[in-house]
Amino acid sequence: MRYASTRGGAPSIDFLDAVLAGLAPDGGLYVPDAYPVLDREGLAVEPYANVAASALGALSKNAVDSRSLAEEAYRRAAWPASVTPLTQVGPGQFVLELFHGPSLAFKDVAMQLIGPLYERVLAERNERLTVVCATSGDTGGAAVEALKNRERVDLFVLLPKGRVSDVQRRFMTASGAANVHAIEFDDDFDACQAILKSLFADRDFTARAHLSAVNSVNWARIVAQSVYFHVAANILAASGPVNFSIPTGNFGDAFSAYVAKRMGAPIAKLLIATNANDIVARAITTGRYERAPKSHATLSPAMDIQVASNFERLMYEALGGDAEHVRRLYEQFAQSGAFDVPKPAQDFLHTHFEALSLDDAGTQAEMRAWREAGYLACPHSAIAMSGLARLKGEMSVALATAHPAKFPETVQQTLGVRPELPAHCADLFTRKEKIASLPADVEAVKTFIRERTRAWN
Repeated sequence: MRYASTRGGAPSIDFLDAVLAGLAPDGGLYVPDAYPVLDREGLAVEPYANVAASALGALSKNAVDSRSLAEEAYRRAAWPASVTPLTQVGPGQFVLELFHGPSLAFKDVAMQLIGPLYERVLAERNERLTVVCATSGDTGGAAVEALKNRERVDLFVLLPKGRVSDVQRRFMTASGAANVHAIEFDDDFDACQAILKSLFADRDFTARAHLSAVNSVNWARIVAQSVYFHVAANILAASGPVNFSIPTGNFGDAFSAYVAKRMGAPIAKLLIATNANDIVARAITTGRYERAPKSHATLSPAMDIQVASNFERLMYEALGGDAEHVRRLYEQFAQSGAFDVPKPAQDFLHTHFEALSLDDAGTQAEMRAWREAGYLACPHSAIAMSGLARLKGEMSVALATAHPAKFPETVQQTLGVRPELPAHCADLFTRKEKIASLPADVEAVKTFIRERTRAWN
């Protein structure tokens, strides 16, 4: 199996090179040349690690020891037995809890697999890696928990100052690991993501720093996140295909669900649930993909994104793999901040997706309603849960992407209760923080990385 760029300007590469690179050198994202179909027999009862090993093996063509990697990632005492538990909240309505990992966010599910994957591949190749991560709140903490103290990796986390919760920030700044470097900018997430993409656009810097990205632009993230859609859909599919409501920022989880569907998971509709930063919801409902000048600061900050990177992968699929067409659309987007989704692609989107958006008042109303029904949801999860009433079918699942304790001020303000941190991170606010403040300037970031990474040559 080979991986090509969505923009067609880079040579195809194998799975491991795609994972280590993160972004393609032409600015595109790597996608596979085929989607193998998983054998569904046993997927509803197999241990989570076994399903993860099957998906990873299929999409890597067994380039790695997927079984032992999955065992290392998901057979830890910290995870609940099912890793991603399903909780019933109404007739035919379920919540898929993805927040039981070390940083209390869904991104742990993928990152805990990527950590040992990096370690093994780099040891085999006798290489080091500089990993860069732009975060709107949760990716950074999950990356830190997966990569801290790893001998062959130096991690640089780019975060927007004042736009993440205190708990989210401390997972990035208080690890105590010498190989972790948190950098804050007095700007929004889109500025952080733009800096990340500018770093990769400098091919000499990328090569000399051995640069990689662990945002959901990294294909390994998509592979690992597709697993819980396989598991949940197969558990609930006795009455037919299952609907999912997915809180969406960078579109990584939503595209992972689509990948699971392509690989045979019994999935019906995918409802894309956004906050006031509704660029993807508008693209699906109106056919116009258009960013605002700045993202809106909301009560669900991990979704405060105006440029949803993984939407490019979806456009590649919607246009039948026409990389040249994707390249032209994204060149137009870079120049004007917008493009119209072509009619055939709109038809494709409407076949697989629906969309909604909620403002802060609507988010708080959902949090209150579900609390009265007996479920305590973080603001992101509540937005997804709002979609359960809209989805039709025997079974519908909303993704709970973060523990309520990651947003204690919002939960307390809305519900009058302050959720406590789980025992494994109860000391988070006594740990010493380390963070650098830089201007939102790519050259300043290059200098900072060059002076600290052990991978430079």
